[in-house]
Amino acid sequence: MIKLLSLAMILLACNTKKAETNISNPENASQMQPSIHSLSYTGIDGTPVSLSTYKGKKILIVNTASECGYTPQYKQLQELYNLHKDQLVVIGFPANDFGGQEPGENKDILQFCEKNYGVTFPLSEKITVKGKGISPVFEWLTQKELNGKMDATVKWNFTKFLLDEDGRLLASFDSQVTPLDDAILGYLKK
Repeated sequence: MIKLLSLAMILLACNTKKAETNISNPENASQMQPSIHSLSYTGIDGTPVSLSTYKGKKILIVNTASECGYTPQYKQLQELYNLHKDQLVVIGFPANDFGGQEPGENKDILQFCEKNYGVTFPLSEKITVKGKGISPVFEWLTQKELNGKMDATVKWNFTKFLLDEDGRLLASFDSQVTPLDDAILGYLKK
C-alpha cells in the first residue's frame, strides 16, 4: 500500500512538473497562441485579402484617419514599410470612429494617402475599430479570448498592433508611439 501511494505521488509530481514546464516555457505558450492568419479583410479597392498572405512576415496593423493630428504618421509608416518590406508588411485600416476624422469614401482615402504621403503599403476599406460593427480583425486584436495574448483598447487613431511571422500578436502601441520608435524597431532586429 505504501509503495502504491509513493508511486502515485511520484506520478502526480511528474505530471505537475510537466504542466508547469508547458506553462512557463514561452515557446510552448506561443505555439498555442491563436493566429490572425485565419482572418481576412477587404482591400480599399474592394478585393478580399487573406491575412495568411503575409505568413512569414511580421504585420503592423494600424487604424488610420486622414484628418487627425497623427495623420503625418503615414509618412513614417511608408518609410518603415520601405525599409523593412522584406520582413514586415504594414496594413492601414481607415476608420471614422474618433472625432469624425476619416469622413471620406474609400477612393478619396486612397487618393489622399497616395498624393500626400506616397503610400504603397496595403490599405483596407474603411472599417469600424470599436463598438457595434467592429471589424473582425480589430475584434481579434483587442480580445484576449480571441488572440490569446492580451485585451487591448483602441483609444484613438493610429493605434498600432504588431504580429509575428506566424500571425501571433506581439504588442500594441498607442497613437503617440511613432512607426519608427525603438519600441517597434526593436522587434524588427530580432
